[in-house]
Amino acid sequence: MNTEEFGFETQAIRTQLERSQYLEHSVPLYLSSSFVFEDAEDMRASFTEEKERNIYSRFSNPNTTEFVEKICKMEGAESGYAFATGMAAVYSTFAGLLNSGDHIVSASSVFGSTHALFMTYFPKWNIETSYFEINKPETIESFIKPNTKILYAESPTNPGVDVIDLQLLGDIAKKHNLILIIDNCFATPYLQQPIKFGAHLVIHSATKLIDGQGRVLGGVTVGNADLIRQIYLFSRNTGPALSPFNAWVLSKSLETLAVRVDRHCENALKVAEFLESHPNVNSVKYPFLKSHPQYEIAKKQMKAGGNIIAFEIKGGIEAGRKFLNSIQLCSLSANIGDTRTIVTHPASTTHSKLSEEDQLAVGITQGLVRVSVGLETVEDVIADLKQALA
Repeated sequence: MNTEEFGFETQAIRTQLERSQYLEHSVPLYLSSSFVFEDAEDMRASFTEEKERNIYSRFSNPNTTEFVEKICKMEGAESGYAFATGMAAVYSTFAGLLNSGDHIVSASSVFGSTHALFMTYFPKWNIETSYFEINKPETIESFIKPNTKILYAESPTNPGVDVIDLQLLGDIAKKHNLILIIDNCFATPYLQQPIKFGAHLVIHSATKLIDGQGRVLGGVTVGNADLIRQIYLFSRNTGPALSPFNAWVLSKSLETLAVRVDRHCENALKVAEFLESHPNVNSVKYPFLKSHPQYEIAKKQMKAGGNIIAFEIKGGIEAGRKFLNSIQLCSLSANIGDTRTIVTHPASTTHSKLSEEDQLAVGITQGLVRVSVGLETVEDVIADLKQALA
């Protein structure tokens, strides 16, 4: 059945592998490391890719194929590849495309491990990165050099929840013949499709809202088929493939992505409005709050605001520590996108490897708290935050 003409939710639920002879309703697990061949000619043709078929689960597997196909349809992408983790997706995407001497222009507001790749590891291979400030998009073109190959950003960003104009990035990438890569993890394909605005590749940590229940790790990159081919060949040889079991879990998770994210966003807006009115809170950032600096851009390119809120407690690091120690219902964890509401102190956890100067440069103050709003009764979440802030 061709699901192309159906809506988002229908595609997420009805895009699946062909049924086996057992006529199962739910797609089975294919827990096999390898696949057999009919004869010598079938084996030869398969390895030369004259035939499109499963050979070895490091290359492809029916479960990972179904998961990738769903993400491609959701994002409007031509092709994709699934990875063991979100960071495996980030690393392999860059490593598969870049050569020694290439240059990256990136927003400075990126996940801590992505920052480590750019600043610690890529320079070993003579790959340089220049950062632009997320709130100064007018400066982006000044960082572009003759050897610049990739333009990269997260939107919304981790952990500051800043938003950047994806259409602007798409126009710049087209003008300068750059590969535009967007980390779409915080928004998911349900809220935002960067390819519509000119992105060539979109990356997700599927560990987050795509799984949505804190169970498995996974990552995926989708987009232009020629670029994905290069990433696939790199990954086929280096081995960061997603496991069939995790792919099966993630594909099933996509069936409820829309309904889950709708509730996440509904809850998050209520929590953000509560925090904005609290006397012990200096500032709140949530894309669909009118006070957000990029509110109009967020409304233009996102269906809703997502489930991540960043807020700063009055009193700095001591007030932040007291707040975290007072939390009762919510979880103290480094993950996001779970059914359970999670509070994190980025300066001491997810972004602790950055110097204080680098933290401040991307908006991470000592009192900044990131909240991943879950699916609990929202009044219970607000009550917990209220008593902890008191």
